Amino acid sequence: MTISRRGVLTAFAALAGLGLSGCTSLSGSSSNVLGYAFGSNLTSMYGPLEDNGRVVPAISSSVLQERNVRRQVAWTGKEKPGTIVVDPENHYLFLVEEGGTARRYGIGVGKEGFAFSGTTTIKRKADWPGWTPTGNMIRRDPERYGPYAGGVPGGLNNPLGARALYLYRGGKDTHFRIHGTNEPHTIGRSMSSGCIRMMNQDVIDLEQRVPVGTTVVVRRGALKDGGLTA
Repeated sequence: MTISRRGVLTAFAALAGLGLSGCTSLSGSSSNVLGYAFGSNLTSMYGPLEDNGRVVPAISSSVLQERNVRRQVAWTGKEKPGTIVVDPENHYLFLVEEGGTARRYGIGVGKEGFAFSGTTTIKRKADWPGWTPTGNMIRRDPERYGPYAGGVPGGLNNPLGARALYLYRGGKDTHFRIHGTNEPHTIGRSMSSGCIRMMNQDVIDLEQRVPVGTTVVVRRGALKDGGLTA
């Protein structure tokens, strides 16, 4: 997680590039990809969004590559509908749906998120959550994280973004989260630290679809097991 004001600057000027021209060609996609089932108008999906009194900035067209954009894909994995499957290696999160499909989101992960695996449960959800760096983060990089030891209130400056889903295992907090980000340019990448990051527009969409108690499976190879290609 990185404290930055880059994600705070509302990119209204980027809207002109939010059409399909901002994406890579679909010509190389596998035939089992069903396409932009949620609408091909990227402006409506990733433009400015008012949420709880805050305006979420538009996502830059440079971030909206084909693999990062929310879409419906074929799914042949073993997980039941309603399950979230996270593949940190391929930078994807899947929400399994009925009828052999899944809603796919692009994600960013850190070293911690990449190493994390197993089955967890969403025990809490938060809108515009506050964030406090852990003691380990402060000890590892006191210059970077020390100024925020007292916590950062929820808002556009907060690295957890618009939503956070808190993952528990065996009734205990794993300290891993699925959350938004104030740095959307990190989606599709592995950074130095952090959990499972999504574009704010995507994490808002996901949070509305999953209740507390949802099972979250984090495993590398989910892309292959689901019969999917990047």
